[in-house]
Amino acid sequence: MFESISNSLKGVFNKLRFQDDEKALKRALDELKKILLKSDVHFKVVKELLKDIEKETKQNGIGKANFIKSLENNLTDILTAPGHYGFVFAKTPPTVVLMVGLQGSGKTTTTAKLANYLKQLKKKKVLIVAADLQRLAAVEQLKQLAQANELDLFFDDNDTNPIDIAKKGVEYAKEKMYDVVLIDTAGRLAIDEELMAELKAVKNVTHPDEIFYVADSLTGQDALRTAQKFDSELDITGVILTKFDGDSKGGIALSIAHQVKKPLRFIGTGEKIPDLEVFVPDRITSRILGAGDIESLVEKTNALIDEKEAKKISKKIKKGQFNFEDFLNQLETLKKMGSMKSLLSMIPGMSQFSKQLKDMDFENSSDIKKIKAMINSMTPKERQNPDLLKVNSRKRRIAKGAGLEIQDVNRILKQFQNAAKLAKKFANKKGMPNMNDLLKQLGNMKLPK
Repeated sequence: MFESISNSLKGVFNKLRFQDDEKALKRALDELKKILLKSDVHFKVVKELLKDIEKETKQNGIGKANFIKSLENNLTDILTAPGHYGFVFAKTPPTVVLMVGLQGSGKTTTTAKLANYLKQLKKKKVLIVAADLQRLAAVEQLKQLAQANELDLFFDDNDTNPIDIAKKGVEYAKEKMYDVVLIDTAGRLAIDEELMAELKAVKNVTHPDEIFYVADSLTGQDALRTAQKFDSELDITGVILTKFDGDSKGGIALSIAHQVKKPLRFIGTGEKIPDLEVFVPDRITSRILGAGDIESLVEKTNALIDEKEAKKISKKIKKGQFNFEDFLNQLETLKKMGSMKSLLSMIPGMSQFSKQLKDMDFENSSDIKKIKAMINSMTPKERQNPDLLKVNSRKRRIAKGAGLEIQDVNRILKQFQNAAKLAKKFANKKGMPNMNDLLKQLGNMKLPK
């Protein structure tokens, strides 16, 4: 996410080594122009951005620090559109949201991601309404996503009218006191009159508080054109960009905010359900400039990591009592945090490593699967007391139950014991650092001027 722009900007900054060097400023602006156009930023946006940066830098004095500051200010301005960011709740629940977009944009998955975000991080009661009857697999896909992530879903296999289903879904949400209703609507491979007529009809019967247009960032400038069309027909209130982890260019974010004049509300940063992030202009600018986004990371950890549980685990580690039950619980927390690549992009100076960790998966790697199979083959007492596993008969039983070799069990136990010893040694010497304090210290790091 933004890797192409971020990595290239270092070369631009290095061109401004001396004060009051107008030739150097021109070279830096020319290089910046190439980077932005290559990163799929709309040419009108590039033209305006360069003009404002040049003017502001000259006013404040040509130099590296002033150039970076001007770039930061103007990037934030371009990313800022009239309206809200993130999710805004209606005064009277439920907040009704229409999810609209073309087929293949990731709309259905994004609907599940948004429901999960509101449930996990905002602690809201959320209902998804399956009103996309155009794509045969859409309802089935939502059923699977809802079941896998414990999300509430309204569907009616006996009704073939998406307008009726949307209306009934909202009525059901009001009756059952839901906080939010997310309506997954139909998409097409291209915009046509039939699609827009159906969406307008759904809008008329559900009276949505928000209409989110879901755009595939990999389609580049096509995403901008379709966003403009959806806005003119439906008056969208925000945009969600999907597949942003696969678009290292990132320029479409700048283009949509500036050209459509509607705020980007969220961005999809990975394939997993937790991989959805709030789009806040100044925080995104910080990432583009390589300074990370500590505020978002702190918010995420605060929402997902229970403070009492964290202290309890810390004490157990200090006493050398960390067990397999604790390990499984920590894996569940990591799963809720989303992809490692996304988390690293929020930490100053770490985004350069995110590409290497793109395929790192704490949940589905072969090693983690073996460990989980082994733990699931243990008795409750064995999970809570790893010392019991010194007995060979227990290890043989666990290996058989998990479909592993006895050597696999011995290796995993050895790794677990070594990790527990190392954690205990670290905790007793230096104390376990508070995660949020550590993140805030990282947030105080400044970009080199």
